[in-house]
Amino acid sequence: MKQQVLKVHPKDNVLVALTNLKAGQIVGYRGANYQLVDDVDAKHKFYTQDMQTGDEVYMYGTLVGKIQFPVKLGTRMTTDNLKHAAAPYEFRPYHYEWQAPDVSKFEGRTFNGYHRSDGKVGTANYWLFIPTVFCENRNLDVIKEALHNELGYAVTAKYKNYTRHLVEAYQNGTSISSLDAPLSFGEAQHDRLFKNIDGIKFLNHQGGCGGIRQDAAVLSKLLAAYADHPNVAGVTVLSLGCQNLQLTDFAADLKERNPNFDKPLFIFEQQQSQSEENMIALAIKKTFEGLVEANKIERKPAPLSKMNLGVKCGGSDGFSGISANPAVGYCADLLVALGGTVLLAEFPELCGAEQNMIDRTMEEASARKFMKLMSAYSQAAENAGSGFHMNPSPGNIKDGLITDAIKSNGAAKKGGTSPIVDVLDYTEPSTKPGLNLVCTPGNDVEATTGKAASGATLILFTTGLGTPTGNPICPVIKVASNNTLTKRMGDIIDINTGPVIEGEKTIEEMGEDILEYCIKAASGEVIPKAVLLNQDDFIPWKRGVSL
Repeated sequence: MKQQVLKVHPKDNVLVALTNLKAGQIVGYRGANYQLVDDVDAKHKFYTQDMQTGDEVYMYGTLVGKIQFPVKLGTRMTTDNLKHAAAPYEFRPYHYEWQAPDVSKFEGRTFNGYHRSDGKVGTANYWLFIPTVFCENRNLDVIKEALHNELGYAVTAKYKNYTRHLVEAYQNGTSISSLDAPLSFGEAQHDRLFKNIDGIKFLNHQGGCGGIRQDAAVLSKLLAAYADHPNVAGVTVLSLGCQNLQLTDFAADLKERNPNFDKPLFIFEQQQSQSEENMIALAIKKTFEGLVEANKIERKPAPLSKMNLGVKCGGSDGFSGISANPAVGYCADLLVALGGTVLLAEFPELCGAEQNMIDRTMEEASARKFMKLMSAYSQAAENAGSGFHMNPSPGNIKDGLITDAIKSNGAAKKGGTSPIVDVLDYTEPSTKPGLNLVCTPGNDVEATTGKAASGATLILFTTGLGTPTGNPICPVIKVASNNTLTKRMGDIIDINTGPVIEGEKTIEEMGEDILEYCIKAASGEVIPKAVLLNQDDFIPWKRGVSL
């Protein structure tokens, strides 16, 4: 039977409503009764005791805010009566003991991936187009339209046919407003010519010139990371020639990242070409030759220890931290116990969870690196007149995430409970199996962009409100926190953890289901919705203030 409310941690002085509750209603929970002062919608919280100005409020067992004026037991938590607060953090000698989950049902399991010469295993086989500067975006668009349409990777046929139907109706004098043409009208889609090429991807961006030279330097490392990614079979680079990000810089960063880089790499510089037309034609021809060779690579079994899993949340709601994120966290623990790698990022969404992260970090140098990155990031935000406390969006707040500390402590659940083996700055590669922290913004696309750069070959993306976010080279799997979202936006959701809220499944059962899906996705047996939609979002972080 579904509970009405939930206390997440014994130390908490708030309860989470699992269903809509009415003012005056008496709610029972573990032997205590609470009479509500206000209506409390599902996902929101109410106080379990009378509170005075300045009193500390706890959720997830952690300080998440301070009371702004006296409130009575049963009062709904709001942005008026509670303001963000987070506990200070420090390095302290701490021996973290982890009880790994039972992985007996997954031992010996494999996924069918693409094996690379450096020993890494991809979950997909993509050809990648990279512009060193935004001036080449138009040329990439031309090439994309040609290759996607002719090689069978376009997903817009139904919309083109739909538009054509509208044109024909208009030409025939038919009223457009009264026309009811299905999107599948006359749909036609080319079969893929290359069966072992999962996609041809394009990293359009707005950088490479202008701005500051540091931006170009970071972009170069990011692009090199994508070229070296296990999911990439070959690369075509387009350069203008005079931009800040020179081809020599990109080549140097690629060599530094992987001195033995041996993938096909075709480079074209427009200012050295006979004409734009000639360059585009030659780029298409050489890429086609590369695709013929890359198509010869086939999926082969690999142990689950070769999986590199990024965990991310976006469009979060009040249920994200009690269903989707903990379930993904349990999946992460399973993978770590099996020898795999997990990447947890979004540093603005670890605000309030820092001490837990520090205490779980195995090496003092890594713990201090985390503290330094967090402190510098927070100070930069404050210097710009903002701060981590301004991270929750209007949508987050509307659906129950009142302070950043509440949002962050719920977000941190995605990383599970295992020890932290390394802390990585933006674009640094993950080299150690286990849980890694990666410095990125909380912004959905900037974070997923950064996770792929650090080596994630799959990303689990939890959401309570719904978001279409994907990535060009790393399949993004959407995990819903509630049944309502899954029903409303089923065309972008892959996994539903709503049964946890309904009391139909445990966190552990849901986590095992998620890992099973990851194995299938890594093997190409199921295709996540973001991949099917060509949702190829890519935003480089300029290291400015982005929450």
